[in-house]
Amino acid sequence: MIKSIAAAVIMTAALANPAGAKDAHAGEKAAKVTLVYEHELPNVPGKSIKGILVEYGPGGVSEAHTHPSSAFIYATVLEGSIRSQVNDDPAKVYKAGESFSEMPGDRHSVSENGSKTKPAKLLAVFVVDTAQKELTYTVTK
Repeated sequence: MIKSIAAAVIMTAALANPAGAKDAHAGEKAAKVTLVYEHELPNVPGKSIKGILVEYGPGGVSEAHTHPSSAFIYATVLEGSIRSQVNDDPAKVYKAGESFSEMPGDRHSVSENGSKTKPAKLLAVFVVDTAQKELTYTVTK
């Protein structure tokens, strides 16, 4: 069932062409983040699934961050490559088609495009409390 939901979210993101998505490919350093899917889980009261499309221009980065303590995240690279470091684990580069998970309370210290010349896209699928609206909190050093 989870694979079916993830596949539906990936297809939605792949077909989505949000206004301004072009800007993420214009060499801007900040990632463009778009909510592409949201649905309450009927068999898990109080929980929802949310699909977030993260687009990086060449050399693009996201600030160090965390997510809500209720959030489990499954992320898939849709295009290009993403360099990621979670907690104190070593940084790793994920290529298109590869996936990783983030557990509740994890600290995402590095999240960036693995290329200085090509764009990258990541789909992050959150299972989170339905009432939770803010999905990312910047970590100050």
